[in-house]
Amino acid sequence: MTCPAVAADPASVEGETMSNQPGSSTAAEPDQPTAAPVEETAPADVAGTAAAGTGRATLAPGAVVLALVAVGWLAAMLWSTRAAIHSAEAGVTAISLSAYALPGVISAALVAGAAVALAATNPLARRTERATLRFLAATGAGLLVGLAAAVAINLTYADNATTNTIAGTTAAAAIIGGAVAGARTARVVGAAASAALATLVFVVAFSRARDPLSDLFGAGDSQESVLTAAKWVSRTESLLAGLLAGLVAFGYLTWSRRTARRDTAAPQPRWPAYLLAGAGPGLLLLLAEVIIRVGGRALLDLAAALSDADQVAQTALGTSRIDNGIWVLFVGALTALVAFGRTLGPAVDADEDEPAG
Repeated sequence: MTCPAVAADPASVEGETMSNQPGSSTAAEPDQPTAAPVEETAPADVAGTAAAGTGRATLAPGAVVLALVAVGWLAAMLWSTRAAIHSAEAGVTAISLSAYALPGVISAALVAGAAVALAATNPLARRTERATLRFLAATGAGLLVGLAAAVAINLTYADNATTNTIAGTTAAAAIIGGAVAGARTARVVGAAASAALATLVFVVAFSRARDPLSDLFGAGDSQESVLTAAKWVSRTESLLAGLLAGLVAFGYLTWSRRTARRDTAAPQPRWPAYLLAGAGPGLLLLLAEVIIRVGGRALLDLAAALSDADQVAQTALGTSRIDNGIWVLFVGALTALVAFGRTLGPAVDADEDEPAG
């Protein structure tokens, strides 16, 4: 007969239960505390899922330093190209020198756009999970780098037929680099950009060793021996550049893993990330070649039309750049993957971990 009373006045029954039956309060209290942990743990679970799926926590450590070095390298490439063009006495020589210097400027602009975009989007990635906003901000940062480089070229370079082509192609490369940095895997892009920058510096430094290596590989008076030696020098350069790219990419990702351990929501990079980061410099070099052949087509054709020797030289240089990019891609990917594999310990059998008895 008490059931109607309970149904009619649940508040009074609850009050009597709380006051007269303290032992039963332990059965009612977990309903209230469990609600608070659900509200506290839900955002953490969402954050962890977002970090793994949207790249919110995949920041690029050291992006500011990388951006400063990349912009400095781009400025150095622009200055050296300007000095070479202004040193030419004839317009024909200026055109030829511009065509030779264009690949270095485009590659530097591509890396600088990506590095500045990473530095600009790192603070944004900490505040929002919106991938579209991050991509737009990265592209905008690359656009600013491209506009600054184009203005510098137009203001400081000699006013000739090559200036606008160099300025426009450089701006396009920086914008594309910024768009690449808008990817969700910011750490992989940072590793690829760092390795690509190291590769570009190495290629310029390696130029001092080309002549001694040519003699070492048997370059003589015949044209055949010179071409054979040049081929081996190019392969040696590509091999060493790929090794350097893979090691730098591996080192960057390993350092980022240690940095990311402070954030439990940040996913740790696994072997596909190392593979892509090691291949990244080669992919960027091949992307730069596409930009050169599309945006700088007018300049390359103008330089090739100067003479038969210039046409052969431009064709050979284009083929050499493609081969170099492919070598750096595969050697860099393999080097980074092997280096990552060396850090893995032996597999532990689960049966061996179980205590005896």
